[in-house]
Amino acid sequence: MRFDELTLHDCLHEAVESFGFDELTKIQEETFLPVVEGHDIMACSQTGSGKTVAFLLPIMERMLRFPKNGIRALIIAPTRELCLQIEEQIEGLAYFSGQSSIAIYGGNDQQGFGDQKNALVNGVDIVVATPGRLISHLNLGYADFSTLDFLILDEADEMLDMGFYPDIMKIVAQMPKKRQSLMFSATMPPQIKKLAEQILIEPKFVDLNFSKPAAEIDQKVYLVYEKDKLKLLLHTLSEHKGEKVIIFVGKKQSVGEISSFLRMNNFPNRPINSNFTQDERENAVLDFKSGKTSIIVTTNLLSRGIDIDNVNLILNYDIPHKAEDYVHRIGRTARAGKDGLAISFIGEKEIEHFARIEKLLERVVEKSPLPDGFGEAPEYAPGKKPSRRRHGGSHRGGRRFAGQRKTALKNAEGTANEAKTRRPHRRRRPNKEAVQK
Repeated sequence: MRFDELTLHDCLHEAVESFGFDELTKIQEETFLPVVEGHDIMACSQTGSGKTVAFLLPIMERMLRFPKNGIRALIIAPTRELCLQIEEQIEGLAYFSGQSSIAIYGGNDQQGFGDQKNALVNGVDIVVATPGRLISHLNLGYADFSTLDFLILDEADEMLDMGFYPDIMKIVAQMPKKRQSLMFSATMPPQIKKLAEQILIEPKFVDLNFSKPAAEIDQKVYLVYEKDKLKLLLHTLSEHKGEKVIIFVGKKQSVGEISSFLRMNNFPNRPINSNFTQDERENAVLDFKSGKTSIIVTTNLLSRGIDIDNVNLILNYDIPHKAEDYVHRIGRTARAGKDGLAISFIGEKEIEHFARIEKLLERVVEKSPLPDGFGEAPEYAPGKKPSRRRHGGSHRGGRRFAGQRKTALKNAEGTANEAKTRRPHRRRRPNKEAVQK
C-alpha cells in the first residue's frame, strides 16, 4: 500500500510527500486503518519495521479530525533516548501539521524540569515520557490529563523487563477511562498479553513474527576463545575501517575497558553505558549519527528503539544471555530494508547462550572459520561442558593481549569524561530516514 492512498489531512500528505515516503511498511499498513477508526491495538513487530510512524501518523490524523485543547496523547517509552527520538519524529511530522510535543525524562537540569511542568500544566498536544519521571510529575498533582484521547505504550516488553509494571499501572489509573490505547512491542510473552488484557478494550491484534531478524541482515559468527576476543576485535575492525560500527558488550564495566583498548590501538570511539549522564549519552549518539565518530561501544542500552542511519556493522563482542536481546541488537543495522552485517564472537562459555538464540531463530547460523593466525577454536557442542584449551594460538600473544586488557582497565576510569556538554536543541526539519523509522 502506498502513502498517497491513505486518507489524510493535506498537511500530513504534505509531510509524507516532503520526506519522500512511498510504500508503507507491513506494521504501518496493518495498523493505520484500525487506529484511525478508533480501535485499541496490540501490535508486535520486529525492531526497525517503522512502528513509530505506525502509531504517530494515525493519531495525528485523528487529532486533526477532532480538534480540542489540552494534552491529547501520552506516549510512554522505557528510556530517555527513545523518548527523545520519538519527539524528534513528532517534530518532523508536526513541521507541517503544527502539533506540539514535549519529552519528559529524568537526568536533566532544574530548567528542564520546569519546562516539563509548564507543558503539563498549560497543555501540549503530545507528551512522550519515561514512566519514572512522569510518576514524579503526577505525584506533585499539577499534571492535567483530563483531555487525553490516546495512550500509547512503546517497547512495552522492554518496560516490563525493566520492572516498570507498577509504574505503568499507576499511570494508567490516573488517565481517563474513555480513551484509545495502543501497545507496541517487539515480543509477545505471556506478561504482555496479561498487560494488554488490563489496559486494552476489545483490541485488534497484529503479530508480525517479531523473532526473526530482517532478511537483509547478514549474520556471521566466530567461535573464539575468550582470551583471543580482543585480537579478533582488532582484526574485524581493521577489515571494516571507516564503517559505522556498534559494539555490544555484556557488562557496563567492560565498556570502558574495551573503549580504552581500542583507542590505544588507533580506533577512536565513544563509550556509552548507564553510568554516563544523559548529556554524555546524547552527545555520544550525536557524534555517531553525524559521523564524527564511527564506533560506539555500549551495552544493551542501545539495543532497542534508537534509530541511527546507515549502521554498517553490529558486533556482538559478548553474546547476550537473553535470546531476544540478540534480535534487538542486530536490528540496529539493515534499517528500513537496507543491507547490514552482524558479527558475533562466541566464547567457550557462551555456546549455550547462542544455542538458545538459534532455537529462537529456528535456524542454525553457519560458524565462520577464524582468520589465519588464531589457531584452534572452541568446539560448538551445546550441552557439553567446555574443555580446557590444550593447543592452538599463541600463548605469548595471549599474555600480550591480557596485559593490554589490564592496561585498558586502568584507563577506563576516564572514559566518561570525554563526553562533551550537551548541544543546544534546535527545532529542525529531520531527514527522511529519521522520521520513517
